[in-house]
Amino acid sequence: MTAQATPKGAPKGTPKGAWTITFLLFLFMLVNFADKIVVGLAGAPIMDELKLSPEQFGFLGSSFFFLFSISAIVVGFIVNRVDTRWVLLAMAVIWSVAQFPMVGTVGFTTLVICRIILGAGEGPAFAVAAHAVYKWFPDEKRTLPTAILSQGSAFGVILAVPALNWIIVNHSWHYAFGALGIVGLMWAAAWLVMGKEGPLVHTVTTAATDPRVPYLQLLTSRTFIGCCAATFGAYWALSLGLTWFTPFIVKGLGFSQKDAGWISVLPWVFGAAIVLLTGWVSQVMLTRGYTTRGARGVLGSVPLIIGGLILAVLPYVNGAGWQIAFLVVGSGLCGSIYVVCPPMLGEFTPVQQRGAVIAIYGAIYTLAGMIAPFVMGAVIQNAAVPLDGYMTGFTINAVIMAASGLLGLLLLWPNTERAKLMAQAAAQPKFA
Repeated sequence: MTAQATPKGAPKGTPKGAWTITFLLFLFMLVNFADKIVVGLAGAPIMDELKLSPEQFGFLGSSFFFLFSISAIVVGFIVNRVDTRWVLLAMAVIWSVAQFPMVGTVGFTTLVICRIILGAGEGPAFAVAAHAVYKWFPDEKRTLPTAILSQGSAFGVILAVPALNWIIVNHSWHYAFGALGIVGLMWAAAWLVMGKEGPLVHTVTTAATDPRVPYLQLLTSRTFIGCCAATFGAYWALSLGLTWFTPFIVKGLGFSQKDAGWISVLPWVFGAAIVLLTGWVSQVMLTRGYTTRGARGVLGSVPLIIGGLILAVLPYVNGAGWQIAFLVVGSGLCGSIYVVCPPMLGEFTPVQQRGAVIAIYGAIYTLAGMIAPFVMGAVIQNAAVPLDGYMTGFTINAVIMAASGLLGLLLLWPNTERAKLMAQAAAQPKFA
């Protein structure tokens, strides 16, 4: 296993305050995913009030990702030069402001525009947060904080769904958006007071030993391609969960909106367990001498394959309870890949280029979020009965998950990637 050297003069081990920043960024991701889930959670009342077809609702779900990838790339290059502290603050303010127009009476067009703006603000979220937290932990200690960061997504749903669903059931889906806007501003205020830039940053000393690698070589490396392919399949499942899981419970299986609220938490509880378990197992494997190929690449890819196979069986399972269970387990297993890919990219990417590379990775795999909700909506609308459409959509998800896991298993070799890229960069300095 190879790891990036800690800059000369930087604190050895984990600097003081690292876990405080990690917790703040965990909350950052919590708000991020609460913002994402609200449209899916309120899907049934939104469709009823605005008289939307499944295809239109699928378009609404996809609209969140229209500028998601573009903003992720742009901001990824910005954080190579601007402190992540200020970038994170600006993003949180944008999220909050984008929620407030939904408090009043809105039409379909306004709702779509606000979701596009929100998506542009949230596109770089995980990449910037990961880049920020990596300034507080050396490479060999990054898997666990990455897992904790990833858990912001799960807990954002687990904690937000009951509260938001109570607002939806007892008041209106409009006020659920307003509540999220207020919470976002509260986080921004806390970050303004407590947020700091990490000390483990690139220095002149490491510039000589850690040369820039041409972006073309970084982005065509097999591990980068493998991370994008594997996480694309996982994000296909996640975006369906964000947009279509609650409507499936209500309109496909016939549960009430009140019951659907607690059922919608189940995939995220299971996914949280998978992410934390993956982070812990990976860290243990690394301390026991396993290469990052095994402790990160294989560990992240195999659950995707297994999850895809479980989802493939879903249409042949009878009973709503069993169908929910297979959907929860099958889609929840994909969470493992989110824990291991950012540290793998951090292994072989020079520090001064890491923010952009992780952002480009995020921009590519989140394209699944732009495609999957619309595909599901079109399939449901063209099905003889809605339940058949849901099952066809989940079967498509199963194939994509299994295929992405296989690609990850073939391509993820981070332990050999750094030496190869550094040798190429040294041989071709004119491109650096």
